[in-house]
Amino acid sequence: MFIGQRLRALRESKHLSQGDIERRTGLLRCYTSRVEHGHTVPSVETLEKYAQALGVPIYRLFYEGSDLPSRPRIPNAKIENAEWSKRERRELDKLIGALRRMSDRDREVLLRMAQQMAGRKRNRILRD
Repeated sequence: MFIGQRLRALRESKHLSQGDIERRTGLLRCYTSRVEHGHTVPSVETLEKYAQALGVPIYRLFYEGSDLPSRPRIPNAKIENAEWSKRERRELDKLIGALRRMSDRDREVLLRMAQQMAGRKRNRILRD
């Protein structure tokens, strides 16, 4: 499902208008409309604003199930060669599981946002 369609479904399930989202996030109503219709891809920061305005954790913007997803079994052999702490391995397992559950389109959106964030961080490092 496109992120815009998911945002719209969540907004409508909470009986909120685009104007309500504008007041809660500070984002223009027309921007929300563009996101919901797939004309604009929001940044991670913007998705955080939407999640907060909708009163949901950010993962709900990408996951449609009503219950928490079951954790898939990840074979340790794939990441065994790397030196990971237990905490890092758990986080990596969570990421792999989330990526497996995403549609191809949502995965594309996520990768685009990660590229944008990496570009911003690189620019900050170069300025400092």
